[in-house]
Amino acid sequence: MAPSMTVPEYYAGKTLFITGSTGFMGKVLIEKLLRSCPDIKKIYLLMRPKKGHGSKERLDGFMNCRVFDKLKSEHPEQFHKLQVVPGDILMEDLGLSVEDRDTLQRECQVLMHCAACVRFDMFIRDAVNMNTVGTKRVLDVASGMKQIEVFVHVSTAYCRCEVEVLEERLYPAKHRPKHVIETVNWMDDELLTHLQPKIIEPQPNTYAYTKSLTEDLVAQHAGKFPIVIARPSIVTAAYKEPMPGWVDNLNGPTGLLVGAGKGVIRTMHCNENYAADIVPVDMVVNACILLGYTTALEKPKEVQFCNIAQSGINGFTWGEALALGRIHVMEYPFSICLWYPGGAPSASRLRHQVTLFLTHTLPAYTVDLLARALQQKPFMVKMQKRIQSGLEVLQYYTTKEWHFRNENLRALRTKVTEEDDETFYTDLTVIDWNTYIRDYIKGAREFVMKEDPSTLPQARRLNRQLYYLDTFTKIFIYSIIASSWMKRSISNILKMFWAA
Repeated sequence: MAPSMTVPEYYAGKTLFITGSTGFMGKVLIEKLLRSCPDIKKIYLLMRPKKGHGSKERLDGFMNCRVFDKLKSEHPEQFHKLQVVPGDILMEDLGLSVEDRDTLQRECQVLMHCAACVRFDMFIRDAVNMNTVGTKRVLDVASGMKQIEVFVHVSTAYCRCEVEVLEERLYPAKHRPKHVIETVNWMDDELLTHLQPKIIEPQPNTYAYTKSLTEDLVAQHAGKFPIVIARPSIVTAAYKEPMPGWVDNLNGPTGLLVGAGKGVIRTMHCNENYAADIVPVDMVVNACILLGYTTALEKPKEVQFCNIAQSGINGFTWGEALALGRIHVMEYPFSICLWYPGGAPSASRLRHQVTLFLTHTLPAYTVDLLARALQQKPFMVKMQKRIQSGLEVLQYYTTKEWHFRNENLRALRTKVTEEDDETFYTDLTVIDWNTYIRDYIKGAREFVMKEDPSTLPQARRLNRQLYYLDTFTKIFIYSIIASSWMKRSISNILKMFWAA
């Protein structure tokens, strides 16, 4: 059945309120809406006020991001539709002024809640305040919106890590959100730290726990207005928009690619045969836009769920990702490297720990010892501890395998016109992983590490020099080991000979 209107037609004349606009997903979402839904009336952006910076300065700084380059050159007039609303999801009533709150509740039809903290090791009180209480404050604003047509809440496919097959439905939280919010408010830090592992069990971290808690909280507003919960899996660099490989942070796989490419990470606890359920940020954003559109038109009474995950669509393993990363980081090396890229993942935790000691810990202490001898400030041990902390978080997801039901994601393509399906693409089967990983490394190099493409020739020369140094070092070490073994063997033979 043909849709009653196209996606751009639905968003035409609409006023949106978006939280988390300065985040990785938020920037791509705003760029896509302005470029592909040109008749949007206005987008209000919740931004934390900065001392000495007014709303105009905040907006100007926001628009200077490379993600908006294409829009600036083709449709600069679209930026006039953006308006900053000073506020913070950590503040009571979002920190909104009475005037701003009244404006949002009077004008907005679409609310997209993307704000969240993606730090997995956050203290439970902070995680609850950011992810759960923050969402409650956003829901309070939504409840007063006179024209609201849809509430889009961005969650995660890893909201229930103990479930092997995550269906597109609500999984009631282990605890009532209200009770948890009250508990973290009155309990002191020492007691809360002691109880945290038991509270979040069986979740691996406070991020997953609070995301599950927040979904339950959002679902309690069913029937007040149409609600859809989007659950992306691991969100990675852009597939093609606003530019192939665009990424702006070192979270998750990006940090692994950069760390391995710089020779800092040389081992990782990972099962190479397990699926790497990564989804490009532009496809996640397109899915969220389509979910807002379909949910607003269908007006369901129940909360809708959509797992934005590739499970069963375009299989890709961690082993394949790492192998392609090794190939393309040689083609597009980083300008500053600690050592020649190398190493390998290990499914054995014991083997990983031994390799970690030999290739991470021991060299780090050696470098710091030399630094102290040269009266320089030691830095390597501290850096390795930070890297290891980040790896520990990621390794939970590379040593287990999940399956996400994604019928609702697949169905999105059947609910829009062919033109909208092409514009707001969500078809994961079109991704060529070899090209994608190449663009990912180029993007991490250019957009995260701020290395201009013109530095590539010099970086390649450095990479060759590091290769020769790495080879020489290996030969030297192996020679010492072989020499020691031969001496011991000869000594044993001579002892046996004289004994005879």
